[in-house]
Amino acid sequence: MKINQVAELVDITKKNIRFYEDQGLVDPGRDPQNGYREYSMNDVNELRQVKLLRQLGVSCENIRRMKTGELSLKSCMKDHLKELDESALSLEHMRSICELLAEEPGELDSVDASSYLEKMKEIEKGGVRFMNVKSSDVKKRRNGAIIAAAVVVLVMIATIALVIWADGIDPAPKGVLIFMIAIFGSVIVGVLIALNQRLKELKGGELDEADKY
Repeated sequence: MKINQVAELVDITKKNIRFYEDQGLVDPGRDPQNGYREYSMNDVNELRQVKLLRQLGVSCENIRRMKTGELSLKSCMKDHLKELDESALSLEHMRSICELLAEEPGELDSVDASSYLEKMKEIEKGGVRFMNVKSSDVKKRRNGAIIAAAVVVLVMIATIALVIWADGIDPAPKGVLIFMIAIFGSVIVGVLIALNQRLKELKGGELDEADKY
């Protein structure tokens, strides 16, 4: 079946489906005649499982680990329950701070933020987290993309340098040398373009939009 039919059956968008394909959570077959994706009922069931777990807040990484057998469902749920308990405690403390702020007699400019921040700092010592977890996750994604791109670019630059050095010892036809440098240079350009697109997606929240239901 086609992606439109799958989207209707699972009640998700085509963007959702493509996102989970990119994450390796579903792997539909291809029509040998035209190369288009052909979804089976097994793919539909897998997407329903992914939807269930994502709605419960389970990470794509843990879903992937369960699909590969690296992580069992029971272990994943036990760990996730612990995370939910920690989140509930954090939300409870955030609620208490918000209630105190709601009782402030004046407006924001009269709030003694230092006293609240000190109170929150003390609470955090007990394991409570007030930080924006989503922002932290985006930062990790951004840093990971930059590091990966930097590694590839450095490898390509080193390869170009090696080619030029080898040409100095045993000269090759200029056309071959230029062709090889152009190949490695195009890889660098492609990686930088991909990195730029990735950073735009993270900044615009496109991945988070596709990640949710």
